[in-house]
Amino acid sequence: MTCYREVQQFRQPWVWAILLAPLGFLGWGAYQQFVLRRPWGDRPMPDTGLLLLCAAIGLFLLWFYSVRLVTEVRDDELIVHFVLLWRKKVIPLGDIRSAEAVEYRPIRDYGGWGIRYGLGGWAYNVSGNRGVQLKFWYGTDLLIGSQRAGEFAAVLNERLRARQPGR
Repeated sequence: MTCYREVQQFRQPWVWAILLAPLGFLGWGAYQQFVLRRPWGDRPMPDTGLLLLCAAIGLFLLWFYSVRLVTEVRDDELIVHFVLLWRKKVIPLGDIRSAEAVEYRPIRDYGGWGIRYGLGGWAYNVSGNRGVQLKFWYGTDLLIGSQRAGEFAAVLNERLRARQPGR
């Protein structure tokens, strides 16, 4: 049974401004070459090449728009999945020693967002500066970014306590 589920996507305006800027420039060139029938630039790309480039960039943007981080706490496991980017990570709750809601510095601590490795271990995040820091019995750490870090940590800690003997 799923006790907690969160889905996050890359929707920051600044990310999309950076991604869409080249498409606007390319769109202007395509407009000149296809609609106005004026070659674009001093050494214009053939129409087929320009069309394929526009399609490839469009497909990349569609893919990036569809990427999402899905986090689920179930009765006996934690599932973290960067859909369309990385395979599903299934973590047995018995492997987790502690879970704590934290604030962190994504760029300074992990070099940004995504699937990252930094001084604090691995991080799976898409936006913001809040998450749940997991410590495992075998010594490594994993930070999972969350827009609802307090709720995520509370549910996870409740499931961890329920697994303790004598409860």
